[in-house]
Amino acid sequence: MSDQIKHECGIAFIRLLKPLSYYQQKYGTALYGLNKLYLLMEKQHNRGQDGAGIATIKLDMKPGSRYISRYRSMASNAVADIFEYVQNKFVDIQENTPELMQDTEWLKNNVSFIGEVLMGHLRYGTHGKNSIENCHPFLRQNNWMTRNLVIAGNFNMTNVDELLEQLYELGQHPKEKADTVTVLEKIGHFLDDENQELFDQYKKEGHDNVAITHKISDNLDIANILRRSAKTWDGGYSICGMVGNGDSFIMRDPAGIRPAYYYYDDEIVVAASERPALQTAFNIQFKDVKEIDPGHALIIKKNGEVSMEQFREPTERLSCSFERIYFSKGSDVEIYRERKQLGRLLSDKILKAVNYDLKNTVFSFIPNTAEVAFFGMVDGVQRYVRNHQKETLLHKKEQLNDEQLDELLSLAPRVEKLAVKDVKLRTFITQDADRSEMVAHVYDTTYGIINNHQDTLVALDDSIVRGTTLKQSIIKIVDRLHPKKIIIVSSAPQIRYPDCYGIDMSRMGQFVAFDAAIQLLTERGMWQVIEDVYTKCKASLLLPKEEIVNHVKEIYKPFTPEEISAKIAQIITPKGTVAEVEVIYQSLENLHEACPKNKGDWYFSGNYPTPGGNKVVNKAFVNWKEGNNQRAY
Repeated sequence: MSDQIKHECGIAFIRLLKPLSYYQQKYGTALYGLNKLYLLMEKQHNRGQDGAGIATIKLDMKPGSRYISRYRSMASNAVADIFEYVQNKFVDIQENTPELMQDTEWLKNNVSFIGEVLMGHLRYGTHGKNSIENCHPFLRQNNWMTRNLVIAGNFNMTNVDELLEQLYELGQHPKEKADTVTVLEKIGHFLDDENQELFDQYKKEGHDNVAITHKISDNLDIANILRRSAKTWDGGYSICGMVGNGDSFIMRDPAGIRPAYYYYDDEIVVAASERPALQTAFNIQFKDVKEIDPGHALIIKKNGEVSMEQFREPTERLSCSFERIYFSKGSDVEIYRERKQLGRLLSDKILKAVNYDLKNTVFSFIPNTAEVAFFGMVDGVQRYVRNHQKETLLHKKEQLNDEQLDELLSLAPRVEKLAVKDVKLRTFITQDADRSEMVAHVYDTTYGIINNHQDTLVALDDSIVRGTTLKQSIIKIVDRLHPKKIIIVSSAPQIRYPDCYGIDMSRMGQFVAFDAAIQLLTERGMWQVIEDVYTKCKASLLLPKEEIVNHVKEIYKPFTPEEISAKIAQIITPKGTVAEVEVIYQSLENLHEACPKNKGDWYFSGNYPTPGGNKVVNKAFVNWKEGNNQRAY
C-alpha cells in the first residue's frame, strides 16, 4: 500500500501442558515457552509498530509468591526490547550459577516470566494515545487468584459509550473511556460475579475458605463469563485472556471479522493472529492449524482441558478481506494464492486499457507488498499471450513470414522494477511547501527503461486510500521517465467507507474515492444530494443502532465505478504531469471470487457486518460535513 495507514494488532498465546521440567529435558531449555513466544511475536512484527507487551502466569504457586509478570515497551524495536529485558534476568545466573539454569523448579520459584501460560501482544495504535498505559496486555488485579485477569486483543468496539453506560449501571467507575478498558472491566465484572456465586454455593455446603478457593479455581465457567460479558459487544475482535489461576481463552467475534488461529497437541496450546507464525515457530503443517470459529472461544482450563465453546450466536461470516489484500503476511499459502488471483483477475481490464499493445507497455508494481498480486497480473497477461500465439498459429500460420513468426514467438510482457522506496527521509522542515518537496522524494525510479512518449507504464498497488503518495511522489517521479501514459492499478476495490473494527480508516475525508464523488456531485450541480444525506445521517444518530441504515451509499449512487475512477485519476495527477493518467480498480465481484472465505468488504461496499457500523459511517459523514475531524466512535 503506497499510502501508509495503521491497521491490525497481533496476539500470541502459549499454554504449556507439561511441567517445565519436561521441556528442559526434551528441548534442552527451561525457557522453551519464552523462546517460542518471542518467535511468535517476531513473526508477526508487521502487526505492531507502536508498542508490544507480554504477560505470563505461573501455575500452583504458594501464597505470597509472585505468579503474574507483565512487561510492556514502546521502544522502536519493542519486541526485542522486551525480550532483552527478560533475558537480563538470567545473566547473573548463567555467569555465576549456570547449573541453576537446568533447575526448572528453582527458576519457577525465583525468576519472573518463567511460567506455563504466556501471552504476547503487538500494538498498532489506530486512535488511542501512544503511551505505555495504552499497550496491552491489560491487567486487572485482585488478592483472590481467580479474580485476577489479563487481556490482550486485536479489536475495536463501535459502541463504547453504550458499554460504558452499562458499567456505570453495574456500579463501576471506569478510569478511562476506551474499548480496552470497557472490555477488561466487563469481563472482570462477570468474573467477580462467577467467583461470588461459587463462593456462596460452597460456603452453604460447609467448606472452609481455603477449600473454597481451590474449588472455585477448578470450577470457574469461563464460557459463561464470556457469554455474559460479550452479550452487547458490537465490533470486530479476537481477544486473548488469562485468569490468575491459569484458566485462559481466545475469543473471536460472531462475524469472524478479526483473524485468530490455533493449534494444540499433548504438549502445547498455541494461538496467534496469523497462521504462518504458528507454522514457523512450531514447525506445524498448514492442515493442522485451525481457525477459531466465529462467536466461539478456545478455552484452556488450568488442568489442561481444551474446548471450543460458543459464547455468541455466529452471524454471516464476513472476515476482513483487507487481511487478505494487504495486512497479513503473504507467506500464508491461502493468502498467497488469493493475492495472485486478485492480480490475475485484473489482467483483462489492463489489457483493454493498453489496447493489447504489449510491445509498448511496461508492467511494474509500487510497494513491495503488491508483489504477489503483480505476479498474478503478469500470469494473466502471459495467459493472454499464450492464447494469442496459439490462435495465430492455428488459423494464420500460412500468412506469417519468418520475421512475423519471430515477433509472435517473442511476444511477452515487459516486466520491470521502476518505483523503489528510498531511505526514510526526514521532513524536519516545518513549512508545508518544504515538507511536500521532501515527500516527493520518498520513492526513486529506474531511469532509461521507458521509451520516451511511446511506452505506457502500468503500476500495480495493493490499494489506494488517500492517493497522497501517488500524487506527491510516485506519479511525479515516473512521469520523469516520459511515458506516453501512466496506468495505476489497485488490486483492491475503491475504498469508500470508514472502518470501525481495527483499521486506521475512520474519517470520510481520508478517502480519495469519497473526494471524487463529492467533486462530481458539485460539478454536476447535485449539491442537494450531499445536504439530503447529511440530514438523514444526522437524524439517524437519534435511532437505536439496530434501526440505522447506511445513508452514505447515496453519495456514490449517481455514478458508475468508472466515473469515480476517472475523477480519482484527475485528483491524483499533480500539476505539470505530461503523461496521461488512468486509474483501474478491482471490482467487488472479483474480490469475492479471489477471497471466497473472507467476504468482509464494508470499506468498499458499505455493507457493515454489525449494526454499529452503520451508525459509525453516518456519524463519520456528519463529522465531515460539520468540519469535525474526530473519529466517529
